[in-house]
Amino acid sequence: MYISVSDAKAQLTDLVRRAEAGDEVVLTRHGHAAVRLVPVKPKLSPEEKSRIIRELRESARRNAIPAPDAAHAADDLYDEFGLPK
Repeated sequence: MYISVSDAKAQLTDLVRRAEAGDEVVLTRHGHAAVRLVPVKPKLSPEEKSRIIRELRESARRNAIPAPDAAHAADDLYDEFGLPK
């Protein structure tokens, strides 16, 4: 929803509720988008951040595909004499 700043003054409470509910609320000035109202996301506690990082690392370990290390990654491209296959 786009609404001018002057019109938004009278409807601010309703606009804040709509933004909190997920609606896009853009305030315009002279017909051009000026600002967007968005809900504030709660900050994560250090414990929550640590938990998320730990879960991501565990997931990456479980889903990792075994592959050759960098020194041997191109071995299948060359023959025993070092020439391209």
